[in-house]
Amino acid sequence: MHSSVQKWSAEFLGTLWLTLGGCGAAVLAAAFPQVGIGLVGVSLAFGLTVLTGAYAFGPISGGHFNPAVSVGLAMGGRFAWSELPGYIVSQVLGAITGAAILYVIATGKAGADIGGFATNGYGTHSPGGYGMTAALVTEVVMTAFFILVILGATAKRAAAGFGGLAIGLCLTLIHLISIPVTNTSVNPARSTGPALFGPEIAISQLWLFWVAPIVGALIGAVIYKALLAGPSDE
Repeated sequence: MHSSVQKWSAEFLGTLWLTLGGCGAAVLAAAFPQVGIGLVGVSLAFGLTVLTGAYAFGPISGGHFNPAVSVGLAMGGRFAWSELPGYIVSQVLGAITGAAILYVIATGKAGADIGGFATNGYGTHSPGGYGMTAALVTEVVMTAFFILVILGATAKRAAAGFGGLAIGLCLTLIHLISIPVTNTSVNPARSTGPALFGPEIAISQLWLFWVAPIVGALIGAVIYKALLAGPSDE
């Protein structure tokens, strides 16, 4: 049985890794468009950080790395509501630390321009110019399906040992779909870290990337429990 400090530490490190790895791929690779990894590469980077983090830290904390995931798992009966505050604080601090490390690296050369710094947004701050309604729908739906996959892939009746792979690939797919719309959040902590170092508009729009993923997580958990859960899932 792991202590609360161990769980919080695992969530801190996992969210740091997700933010540094996923956002780092977007920020640093953008400097090399001729050989850059592009949308597919950034999507894979986010998926790989979750996949590797899940196997490394999942046995300690469950490998949430995302306040919306923690909320969804609590609603789905897989996680105690009483543990939620400690997890969310750890995740947000991890994301901020990851973004701070990335900022130091990205500004470590003459004439550095961090651009949007992998922040999330809508309207003029959307990569494809999508409005607030499109961003809200995208984040709610993508997060709902993310929670559905997480709950299904980690159920007792699911194939043992493959949950992290399914979850990482799901996050990759989510990014492939939604990067053009919002630059993909589905994770309030991941949105908060870069927003503190990016353009001011990212902070003013940050509310959506807390509200929409959490609403989506609740919806996903309710759907799973109502339609898909088995008697021994919880």
